[in-house]
Amino acid sequence: MRLTDHLFEVPLDHAHPDGETLQVYAREVADPDRFPGSALDNAPWLLYLQGGPGMAANRPLELGGWLKEALKSFRVLLLDQRGTGRSSPVTRQTLPLRGHVEQQVRYLRHFRADSIVADAELIRSALDAGPWSILGQSFGGFCALTYLSQSPQGLREALVTGGLGPVGATAADVYRETYAAVNARNEQFYGWYPQDAATARRIADHLERVLEFLPTGERLTARRFQMLGMLLGGNARVHELHFLLEDPFVTTADGPRLSDAFLHHVGPILSFATNPLYAVMHESIYSQGPATGWTAWAEKEQWPQFSAAAEPLLFTGEMIYPWLFAEDPSLVPLAEAARHVAEVDDWGALYDLEQLARNEVPAAAAVYVDDIFVPYESSMRTAAAVNGLQVWETSEYHHDGLRQDGERVFSQLLKLCRSPRPAER
Repeated sequence: MRLTDHLFEVPLDHAHPDGETLQVYAREVADPDRFPGSALDNAPWLLYLQGGPGMAANRPLELGGWLKEALKSFRVLLLDQRGTGRSSPVTRQTLPLRGHVEQQVRYLRHFRADSIVADAELIRSALDAGPWSILGQSFGGFCALTYLSQSPQGLREALVTGGLGPVGATAADVYRETYAAVNARNEQFYGWYPQDAATARRIADHLERVLEFLPTGERLTARRFQMLGMLLGGNARVHELHFLLEDPFVTTADGPRLSDAFLHHVGPILSFATNPLYAVMHESIYSQGPATGWTAWAEKEQWPQFSAAAEPLLFTGEMIYPWLFAEDPSLVPLAEAARHVAEVDDWGALYDLEQLARNEVPAAAAVYVDDIFVPYESSMRTAAAVNGLQVWETSEYHHDGLRQDGERVFSQLLKLCRSPRPAER
């Protein structure tokens, strides 16, 4: 691989291009054997839109997966979306520089998909790329739908995996479906590993009685332990949850305690230190107007089986709860800003349903039947709203299909995208 760094100056607010700017970073990846020397100048571009929100693009340590397949046809641009990685990162350390909480929230309002797409269009122009292809994973797929709505002229084709976001639904609609999906995934997990139900209950009860601390210093609570359910969304990662529960306790002079090894492995999974913007902005990605108001927390009241006292103990998914900002040290300083973000009641539109209905950009999406983060029914409703979108429905993968079998998923989507549309058959 040949890696090239790119830095761009983009407006904080694209509606006021002469105002404050941000620095946005992207890493270009190319195969020098396929595009040697000046041939690279004519190689087509593929923009990769990372999942999230609030997560930096992956750093390629070796040539494999979807990237290996993509480099056969493209030079790839791995974008650190604004607020992540090397792109003017938003963290507990940097956000206070904005001033008081109202100023922080005004700043954060510019970190959704519409601004990310506007950044991409400026970057495309700066690179003199012409219409380019895009690959959107999870939240990156949400961004792809915004791209198709907002700037379709910039696209040659759009590939989406696990990311056909709810273009016409509310946050409450989303969490109603995701709680149901996570509930079903818990049942499947305990079906595979029935012994883990007793272990999970023992851990939760232990955490209610005994103070246990993660390596970063904060107390591990039962409700935070339940957030290990983020692992349930993966083909292989779901089994990581089982391995964590295999042997969590050790006998000490003070009785049974959670082992240092268990706490060491659990800590990074539960911490938002590397992606705090995810926690702050997560629910806002679903709103095109009304305040989200901690929708996942409110909807949880309708699902008593997710109580930490329920039997069996159920793990939650990627839901974000207000109490998390009192328990995760990387989020505690962001608590007030997150509360105000949840109260914003005039979010702008992210999708243009009329534009999507007359879409002419070739597009294909992988929809995972058992996806617990972007549920199947919601994805199929969105697919029906995008003219000409080709859908690959599969139960072979969960939400992380691109990570699990990237070469196959990417090649399948590219082939599908370039096949005749249904209307042309």
